[in-house]
Amino acid sequence: MGWRRGQSYSQDLRARVLAAVDGGMAARTAAPLFRVSVSYIYKPLIRRRRTGEVNANPRRGHRPRKLSPAQEHALEAHIEAHPDLTLAALRVWLLAQHGVRLSNGAVWSAVARLRLSFKKRPYARANKTARMSRRGAAPGRRRSPMSIPTSSSSSTRPVPAPR
Repeated sequence: MGWRRGQSYSQDLRARVLAAVDGGMAARTAAPLFRVSVSYIYKPLIRRRRTGEVNANPRRGHRPRKLSPAQEHALEAHIEAHPDLTLAALRVWLLAQHGVRLSNGAVWSAVARLRLSFKKRPYARANKTARMSRRGAAPGRRRSPMSIPTSSSSSTRPVPAPR
């Protein structure tokens, strides 16, 4: 039996497992025989006892997008016309113009889906940085144990006198 995450076992397998258990086979014996877990067997048994149903629950979890394709296109045009908008400003605009109330995360996802960015400045080369260690020195290593002044170390400061 092939099973992939997020999918239910077939109804045929469910019926055969329940028939075996109803015929007197123990769940712990039936599990390796049908290549399922013991908890898989107990879950439909409990559901059948509570509701009378033996079919798998319908798959849940997908919520459709709140923005229609036309609204996403309008959002894209609005961002291109006003590139300095914030997520909060986009939320206000969407509510006023389209009557759609979205969270910051939903607006961010829509903008990412449109492959747009909130970057405020164009790409520029990095500034030149100064060398911080001697030439030929190993990176990340001190030159000597005395390279850190002991007067600034918190472990060498005198403890203040109690009041």
